[in-house]
Amino acid sequence: MGAHQSYNFSEQFTFSGKAKTLSIVAIVLGIAAIAFGFLTGHAERTFLNLLLMSYYFTCICAAGLFFCAVQFVAQAGWSAGLLRVPQAFARVLPFASLILIIVVSLGLFSHNLYHHWAGEGLTDPTSENYDYLIAGKAAYLNVPFFITRLVIFLGTYSIFAIIITKLSTNEDLAGGLESYKKSIKYSTIFLVIFGFTTPIWAFDTIMSLEAHWFSTMFGWYNFAAMWVSGVAAIVITVILLKRSGYMGWINENHIHDLGKFVFAFSIFWTYVWFSQFLLIYYANIPEETVYFYKRWEPHFLPWFWLNLAINFLSPLLILMSRDAKRKTNVMLGVCILLICGHWLDYYMMIMPGTIGEESGFGVIELGVAIGFIGLFAFSMLTSLSKAPLAPKNHPFMDESLHHQI
Repeated sequence: MGAHQSYNFSEQFTFSGKAKTLSIVAIVLGIAAIAFGFLTGHAERTFLNLLLMSYYFTCICAAGLFFCAVQFVAQAGWSAGLLRVPQAFARVLPFASLILIIVVSLGLFSHNLYHHWAGEGLTDPTSENYDYLIAGKAAYLNVPFFITRLVIFLGTYSIFAIIITKLSTNEDLAGGLESYKKSIKYSTIFLVIFGFTTPIWAFDTIMSLEAHWFSTMFGWYNFAAMWVSGVAAIVITVILLKRSGYMGWINENHIHDLGKFVFAFSIFWTYVWFSQFLLIYYANIPEETVYFYKRWEPHFLPWFWLNLAINFLSPLLILMSRDAKRKTNVMLGVCILLICGHWLDYYMMIMPGTIGEESGFGVIELGVAIGFIGLFAFSMLTSLSKAPLAPKNHPFMDESLHHQI
């Protein structure tokens, strides 16, 4: 690696000090907010916020795995030097998946969050609660099959996360191309599985909260939000690591490429969002328009437009120029804004069709979000500290060091 021998490719992140303290404090605040929600009689609202954040947590970890898989399959060289960050996300995926499964299961059985299809008597023709639309979907929307799908999907993603990150560790130890070639093979298999199942995961976990309504675009809308949020989280982590004196081999060209991902897929998110909205508006079918009708209620309308402003207009107007994507302050600010914006996006997916105007923005929402941010930071940074920050035996590491655009 010639002139770049001055880099310490064995450097490891030390998770201690302020970062560790703040993440633990955030977790404690989250636990306190959850307790506050239950003790003040807002159990359903608290569970819905737990669902929102556990889903968001899992999505960002899954996006980290997806990022790694795409880089391996594309045999990309530019990203080799920063792969340890999305790999740290991927290592947390089994833990995040377990939390989501627990939250969904407890919410389903103890607070009936999915009462639109799991309520008593909805599929029984002799019951006064009988709903012929839900009865027609009962072969798919039933509790055993619902939980089984969730466990299989998240379990499969977690297995691939373990395999792909383990191969990267083996590559550091053994060198050669064997681990890299296996990474390409397993990443290819994962991408095929993930591509077919992630829309179903979104249908089940989020869209079935309003089981009378459906959109075939909803899965890709969720995927776009997941991918933008995941890349934004990667950008934030890389920039903060660099500011702490780590990963000196990452330069403005790498940040620029990440910025292009953030910009491009924010536009893609808007394309899917608007396409879903326009098709439903134009068709004007009552069982479809009810979704947006609820979100145009006065209680939610300001958040409806703010969601679009943050997640579309902000990256469009701020990141359009080349220079903006190369400035760490700009990228850091936009990515933090997008993380908040897609929290609002998930909030608008979940709250209007479940508890409606009983929802709000208060201690419960803020506290649960802070708690999960702390949990993500603690688990991800703990994972990041377990291996060197540079995949020194990656075959394209030298190309990454010389990356310039």
